Amino acid sequence: MTDALRPPLHPAVAEVRLAVRGALQGLLAGEHIVRGHHHDEGDERPVTAVHVALSGGPDSLALAAAVAFEAPKLGLTAGAIVVDHALQSGSEAVAERAAEQARVLGLDPVSVVRVEVGSEGGPEAAARDARYAAIAALAAGDPVLLGHTLDDQAETVLLGLGRGSGGRSLSGMAPFSGGLVRPLLGVRRATTHAACAAEQLEPWIDPHNADPAYLRVRVREEALPLLEDVLGPGVAEALARTAEQLREDERAFAGMIDEIIEDVCEPSEAGIAVSSRALAANPPALRQRIIRHVLVSEFGLSASRSQTLEVARLVTDWRGQGPIDLPGVRVRREGLLVRFAASTTATATAPDASLQPSPGTDPTSPTP
Repeated sequence: MTDALRPPLHPAVAEVRLAVRGALQGLLAGEHIVRGHHHDEGDERPVTAVHVALSGGPDSLALAAAVAFEAPKLGLTAGAIVVDHALQSGSEAVAERAAEQARVLGLDPVSVVRVEVGSEGGPEAAARDARYAAIAALAAGDPVLLGHTLDDQAETVLLGLGRGSGGRSLSGMAPFSGGLVRPLLGVRRATTHAACAAEQLEPWIDPHNADPAYLRVRVREEALPLLEDVLGPGVAEALARTAEQLREDERAFAGMIDEIIEDVCEPSEAGIAVSSRALAANPPALRQRIIRHVLVSEFGLSASRSQTLEVARLVTDWRGQGPIDLPGVRVRREGLLVRFAASTTATATAPDASLQPSPGTDPTSPTP
């Protein structure tokens, strides 16, 4: 068929393809290396293959079609990974249908895996953890593309705001995060639906995405429309822009911490010690990030704001007070040092006795 006879490309299809092309080009240019994450020397390898995490829903199906079109043009092989969570009747048929659509689109290899979902952290978090573990195993180090859209990003930021989360949580989902790539964070959900319709793809509509028992669904169906009605159109885009700006801030702070952390810390018995003078000399935002960095990197504790501020008082309001017990960590002031040591104490001596480590990721992150 000549160009004169070829029907014009639907705008929604063009938008999704353009977003995917940019992400794939970013991968080939090395943008998948995430600052602030440790990579052993030599563990990077050229990107030659990618995989789409395919649920069969409109977002991931539109993504799969765009990847099948764009990846070969860049010399990449593209496959698909379909995860059957076995949480709904007929889930096996849904997974097989998604896999067959991936094959028709030209994706190869196409893998289907059935996972067992536990209960830790609630059903959504448990399903997400099982899904990502299965995807990582099948991808074997290759990048995996997820179908999260601008709407998903806006919902994530709004949920974080409601929980009083810090900048890291409010920065939402990153376009490149380790081996995960989210090309559609600038694309509206309505666009992926329109792209599927234009390409005559038949997506599966997950009934869980309309179940008000899930908090994210209520944010999607009630909170965001209400905000649009009260504040005017563009709320979702504004929330997504906020996430992008906060990611920039987080990257800047992470770079500053990387530059100074070795100068202010020294080994200590069963842990690490930080110079109180160095902490005091820094502004509160950087001081508190250094404290959180030490807690998470040395002890795996993602501290809440109240916990962080209580530790900071050993620097800013030192009156000879005793040690602070956080879950698995004891923090005490000794002269000019703040010492962090591993501990079996599980109770935090902070103003709020119910304080627990705040989660590092959104437990209601959407299905791709």
